[in-house]
Amino acid sequence: MFRRSFNRFCAGEEKRVGTRTVFVGNHPVSETEAYIAQKFCDNRIISSKYTLWNFLPKNLFEQFRRIANFYFLIIFLIQVTVDTPTSPITSGLPLFFVITVTAIKQGYEDWLRHRADNEVNKSTVYIIENAKRVKKESEKIKVGDIVEVQADETFPCDLILLSSCTVDGTCYVTTASLDGESNCKTHYAVRDTIELRTVESIDNLRAAIECEQPQSDLYKFVGRINIYSNSLEAVARSLGPENLLLKGATLKNTKKIYGVAVYTGMETKMALNYQGKSQKRSAVEKSINAFLIVYLFILLTKAAICTTLKYVWQSTPYNDEPWYNQKTQKERETWKVLKMFTDFLSFMVLFNFIIPVSMYVTVEMQKFLGSFFISWDNDFYDEEINEGALVNTSDLNEELGQVDYVFTDKTGTLTENSMEFIECCIDGHKYKGVAQETDGLSQTDGPLPYLDRADKNREELFLRALCLCHTVEVKPNDTVDGVTESSELTYMSSSPDEIALVKGAKKYGFTFVGVQNGYMRVENQRKEIEEYELLHTLNFDSVRRRMSVIVKTQSGDILLFCKGADSAVFPRVQNHEIDLIKVHVEHNAMEGYRTLCIAFKEIAPDDYERVNRQLIEAKMALQDREEKMEKVFDEIETDMHLIGATAVEDKLQDQAAETIEALHAAGLKVWVLTGDKMETAKSTCYACRLFQTNTELLELTTKTIEESERKEDRLHELLTEYRKKLLREFPKSTRSLKKAWTEHQEYGLIIDGSTLSLILNSSQDSGSNNYRSIFLQICMKCTAVLCCRMAPLQKAQIVRMVKNLKGSPITLSIGDGANDVSMILESHVGIGIKGKEGRQASRNSDYAVPKFKHLKKLLLAHGHLYYVRIAHLVQYFFYKPLYDAAYLTMYNICFTSLPILAYSLLEQHINIDTLTSDPRLYMKISGNAMLQLGPFLYWTFLAAFEGTVFFFGTYFLFQTTSLDENGKVYGNWTFGTIIFTILVFTVTLKLALDTRFWTWINHLVIWGSLAFYVFFSFFWGGIIWPFLKQQRMYFIFAQMLSSVSIWLTIILLIFVSLSPEMLRIVLRSVRRRKSES
Repeated sequence: MFRRSFNRFCAGEEKRVGTRTVFVGNHPVSETEAYIAQKFCDNRIISSKYTLWNFLPKNLFEQFRRIANFYFLIIFLIQVTVDTPTSPITSGLPLFFVITVTAIKQGYEDWLRHRADNEVNKSTVYIIENAKRVKKESEKIKVGDIVEVQADETFPCDLILLSSCTVDGTCYVTTASLDGESNCKTHYAVRDTIELRTVESIDNLRAAIECEQPQSDLYKFVGRINIYSNSLEAVARSLGPENLLLKGATLKNTKKIYGVAVYTGMETKMALNYQGKSQKRSAVEKSINAFLIVYLFILLTKAAICTTLKYVWQSTPYNDEPWYNQKTQKERETWKVLKMFTDFLSFMVLFNFIIPVSMYVTVEMQKFLGSFFISWDNDFYDEEINEGALVNTSDLNEELGQVDYVFTDKTGTLTENSMEFIECCIDGHKYKGVAQETDGLSQTDGPLPYLDRADKNREELFLRALCLCHTVEVKPNDTVDGVTESSELTYMSSSPDEIALVKGAKKYGFTFVGVQNGYMRVENQRKEIEEYELLHTLNFDSVRRRMSVIVKTQSGDILLFCKGADSAVFPRVQNHEIDLIKVHVEHNAMEGYRTLCIAFKEIAPDDYERVNRQLIEAKMALQDREEKMEKVFDEIETDMHLIGATAVEDKLQDQAAETIEALHAAGLKVWVLTGDKMETAKSTCYACRLFQTNTELLELTTKTIEESERKEDRLHELLTEYRKKLLREFPKSTRSLKKAWTEHQEYGLIIDGSTLSLILNSSQDSGSNNYRSIFLQICMKCTAVLCCRMAPLQKAQIVRMVKNLKGSPITLSIGDGANDVSMILESHVGIGIKGKEGRQASRNSDYAVPKFKHLKKLLLAHGHLYYVRIAHLVQYFFYKPLYDAAYLTMYNICFTSLPILAYSLLEQHINIDTLTSDPRLYMKISGNAMLQLGPFLYWTFLAAFEGTVFFFGTYFLFQTTSLDENGKVYGNWTFGTIIFTILVFTVTLKLALDTRFWTWINHLVIWGSLAFYVFFSFFWGGIIWPFLKQQRMYFIFAQMLSSVSIWLTIILLIFVSLSPEMLRIVLRSVRRRKSES
């Protein structure tokens, strides 16, 4: 109904799909039309997973989706329904323990989410209703409500700014909680509502907003507001991201604003951004599942063999039905196949402890507790930002020790993203240094003063372009009583490049002093204030790689100033102007500087009227607005005149070169993926030692391919040539390739975005025409790869391509900006740098560190140790897995779990300093080396050997029926207790032998668990026996230890069982001493 009424006022508008209409203040735009309340979601934020009513069924359903939990549930049900040799408690209690611990952990985490939600939902807000300020809870806000927000308050929902306390209707906002950017951003109200600064006037507003449906992109918004006067003639204004105030952002430097709610609750951009993050699984977790399948097969095989042997043994009548154990009539009439099946299930239950139910909860505890060591590491603390490392997920700790490929961004990751204006070029004349105020650009104090100079008017035009073509804001506090202290101006911008350029212009006498009432104000070299009316801003984007402004001078001339990458500007200027500037741009790029080209053009009044009309139409479009605006931008930014270029230095991060050298030495391949031009990126790669002086570079760039008329043929020719060269140099084996890097000629590959598109989009024919296949073969043989001129999507495509290589190598991506998020999410492990380009990367990453140099310790030390610890934990659990129900139940939960948990958290088989100083140690664990078939078979053999020693050693002891001086005969429960005692002591002492790094915690849990076992055995058989139905364990343990023979047997069998491990330790020690000598 309301859409029909709205369309009635918007005659001639096409019917749109995917939009919503919001009536400001929930007032109808016409008093003659019936108003029906809109149906949108409320403003409650729900980040919790469970409610009080669905927690139990939902949590149990999720837990029993795990194969191991479901398996033990089946075993428990079999024990309950079928006559089995062990009590249901033996599998039921461990399963209950695991399920309960996991449920408590997940329930507590969800309770914290509920509490956080309530703090937000119950917070106080003020709504304008009937020309009054009404106090309400945040969750009561409805779409269309007019909300008042005071300074330093957080926006309770997504609002369209209607007015503020400032005359020009602007406000300043920080979005640190959304994207980590702490700098202030300016937002604007449409000019028709900026005067509505009182409660009465804002309540009288009759307007309708038509905008897109909720979507997660923080930086995109398309809409328009139709404002109705008494004559019902609508005034339409376009709305964009600059008009939208996001939930979670904070109002700064502005006393008060009024805004209308357009998205509420779970439809706000903040809420949509926290949904849908994919779950990553580590290689170790996949190995655990594979081992479980193997052991399940062993279990089924053992049960089948034992069932078969039972019926072979019972094939003689005496064994089948001895005189002292006659069958009942019911047993004789039971169907034999059914009886065989129940026997098979009974054997499965008897042997099911070879699959350790408590392993999953131990692994989860190890990962969760182990992740704190990264957060607690003081080496990751950065004093500049006053922060350390952050762990967003603990599921991938061990994956840090298995990385094969590292993909890194350049700007802000390898470099500081702290820009400094170095020099500029005007009409081919180089300017470097600081100009003296007396004569503008005529003199310099810099180290390389220029010998000649451009025309004075061109110099001033260039500097005005730097002062006008940007989105820099001046901090409001710098203006006092209308007078601006230009010497103390503080600039704010989301891009450090822009601030560097504005400061660079200031060095040469032109100072940007801010925007006032839509006019950009510039102080020239003569200390005069020049004002330029800002007509339009053509914002920068990663596709156009340039930005422009259209301004009107005080004399009425209309000018367009444009700055951008050389590849984006050169095709749009006069050809004869390019050569002089191009030389300087290429030279600066070789020096490692970031370069931008500056151009301008005059726009005739008639042309501007047409351009203005096209821009307004594009901005008003609700569908495909960005495509339409891009088309208009493309038409405007043509036939320009090139003025000059700038060079800005982005310094290399501290220890970036040492970190890359260490990663190379560890056998990792490092790829740099950047949007910068090839020359700049290439220079940075040499500076950070990605490329060595002796590295032979193979180039697949537009420059090398355009040498031929047919690009595809030239590309194929180069790919084939490079492949032949590399195949001759390196062996085929990947493992030997890592060693070959230091023994043979090193090769590096350089590729740009357009060539990569040619490779990825080529037809996938069989044979040598398969560009992608040949390209991957080349990449695998190169020690380093540089990909320049990359779009964000291409970065993710490269990571995905490497992930899908044969052998599924483990990939790690590290970056600091929003353009790195796609590759961070695509890779196995994503690392975010807490940099100056915002916090989008760190928020979407698995781990976040302040600097690139921290990657060295994160991988070589923490990653190495995490992998070794959890690999040992997994092997140990499969190795140590029988007897009285209580002992079976306590075995994996109490007797043997704490020592391995302590080991898996604290063990340092190699000192951390040694791991970081000798990166080659990382190669020893690469490729999931400790969880391959060889180590798995060794541990399985060790378990089988020790089990054989336990059983037959005790069996031979029992050949003498009387083991006591008084002639008392021991039975099967003593037999089992001896074996179980040897088992507990052997597996615990095995762990003690493996421990290299002893702490008081290790001593406590290892010797404490053995003491607890002895205490429990006395307690179970000698204290609480009157309360038990079965008296089979009555004083068994105490009587057993009264025999000297049993003491000697236990000690001897423990020693024999551990002898292979002790022999291995001795041989390893001898081998190490030989290698050292």
